[in-house]
Amino acid sequence: MADAQQFKIEKEPFYHATGNEVALYEAAYACRLPVMVKGPTGCGKSRFIEYMAWKLGKPIITVACNEDMTAADLVGRFLLDENGTRWQDGPLTVAARIGAICYLDEIVEARQDTTVVIHPLTDHRRVLPLDKKGELLEAHPDFQLVISYNPGYQSLMKDLKQSTKQRFTALDFDYPAAEDETSIVVREGGVDAALAGKLVEIAHRARNLKGHGIDEGISTRLLVYGAMMINQGINPVEAAKMAMVRPLSDDADIRATLDAAVEMILG
Repeated sequence: MADAQQFKIEKEPFYHATGNEVALYEAAYACRLPVMVKGPTGCGKSRFIEYMAWKLGKPIITVACNEDMTAADLVGRFLLDENGTRWQDGPLTVAARIGAICYLDEIVEARQDTTVVIHPLTDHRRVLPLDKKGELLEAHPDFQLVISYNPGYQSLMKDLKQSTKQRFTALDFDYPAAEDETSIVVREGGVDAALAGKLVEIAHRARNLKGHGIDEGISTRLLVYGAMMINQGINPVEAAKMAMVRPLSDDADIRATLDAAVEMILG
């Protein structure tokens, strides 16, 4: 069986709390309730889960979901080797065995027939049927399931079924308030507060364009990237264009609008 210690986070991840999300998560974990974390890309969802795993002293196994992921990728499969066949646990099964937090990132990217396998783990049963192996695995008492997704990207074809959503408690995340976001950029990006505040101002202007040519605004993650570039001696205007504007859109008009904001605020 896998060693739980190898999945523990030894060094405290930086996380800037913006509300009572830490206390809410701790209460959910105390009851071993499944948690669903919703919010835009790059707003700190994954960092928060890593921080909580560290704070609780629990191992964490993260799975980046995608449309090609099968139930076997999560649960496990038989493999052929020189001695014949052997069973290999998938990440969900490993987490259930050792009592880890299993974090399924961007769960809606997985096919709905795949996500159904998590259902027995999210109610009073707390079991995982390993049908191919003929085993009914009872989850370790410390096991918890956490999922995340970005509601802004959802469509009729990519959304969680109500039968899945209603098995989870939920935390809503958004980009931090300007003051909090500035503090994060200072801490993570290594720039001073005045410059961080200007980067945040650019982000707020871009976020106002959401739905008017771009699907997502500049994320906190991209702000940190921009600050890190500046911290390496790159001109602030060029750094902001590379890290904060170019990833957002290929539309020339949108780029020109955002470039103008960057030049006005940082020029």
